[in-house]
Amino acid sequence: MNALFALGSNGSGQLGIGHLEDVSVPKPVHFHPAQPDSVIVQVAAGGNHTLLRTAAGHVLWSGDSATGACGLGPRTDVPVFQELRLVRDGGSGVGRVRFIACTWEASFLVAQDADGRATRLYSFGVGMKGELGQGELIVRTPSATAFTDFPPPNTEIVDMSACMGHVVVVLSNGDAYGWGNCRKGQAGVPEQVIYSPRKVEGLEFKVTRAVCAKEATAFFGEPASGDLAVLGLDKWTLSSGRPAEVPHWADVGASWGNIYILGTDGTLLGWGRDDHGQLPPPNLPILTKIAIGSEHVVAHAQDGDVLSWGWGEHGNCGPKVENNNVKGRWNVIASSKYVPADSQIASIGAGCATSWVCIAPR
Repeated sequence: MNALFALGSNGSGQLGIGHLEDVSVPKPVHFHPAQPDSVIVQVAAGGNHTLLRTAAGHVLWSGDSATGACGLGPRTDVPVFQELRLVRDGGSGVGRVRFIACTWEASFLVAQDADGRATRLYSFGVGMKGELGQGELIVRTPSATAFTDFPPPNTEIVDMSACMGHVVVVLSNGDAYGWGNCRKGQAGVPEQVIYSPRKVEGLEFKVTRAVCAKEATAFFGEPASGDLAVLGLDKWTLSSGRPAEVPHWADVGASWGNIYILGTDGTLLGWGRDDHGQLPPPNLPILTKIAIGSEHVVAHAQDGDVLSWGWGEHGNCGPKVENNNVKGRWNVIASSKYVPADSQIASIGAGCATSWVCIAPR
């Protein structure tokens, strides 16, 4: 049996745990009408809403649905996760979802087409500065609005990332496109609000991953290539402080003010903001997975512990904090030592001051 646990900020019910109180220890997530059969593999979080994607390509939601970022509802009095409803009765569905992402008040899905290719991109919610990517006139939509004429012919989407106000997708040909509030150059020049997908110019390598900070975007080449470009505002030295040598990476991520690289050797490299202890603390164990929240990190260690550090004001880093921070150390927020013998920690997630741990059968 799969089980999902959540902790952290919950004022809008975005944890889906049946009430609106923040929690600092993992609480079981509630589902309606039933727990999904398939394991949760991706968490995407806006300011006050959360999307979950299962391995089978289904999406569930909880939190503030008033913006339309949770689709067509229905709204519930008791916050629980329910299947995302994106088309009105009689409309055709969106298909198997491969990627999800959220800006502060909008959500994005990439789904498979009839040929199994990730070519169908949708947005819904609110975006006053181009976040929806549907042109200047569309600033609000509660139903899945399909992008037209994107991605370009003979390409598919291989990655998607979003932060507060901008979105970036990576295509199979190595190009990257961005839209939204990119007035700090998050999607290259010219620096402006971008109302529909615009190619990021000036990248000198084929992009395979992109991760969005609040006012910058990091573009990565092949994992062993060492290729990295950081565009946008150099606040927190996100661009000038980038490593001279980019390690062979297993995963990458970004918070509002940091960029992280999980090496294939299990070490974590991070740079940027550290006023709340966001940077990797010393003497971390070998890590196998990372999930980067708005101002905190969740990491799965090889020894089975799930660690968290950074800004923990809402309980998202566990109960033990100093001045609301977990700085220069980490808390263990879950451990495989306390998971039933026939189960394992299958995935982790992090959102806007929220943390997630998924348990699944071995």
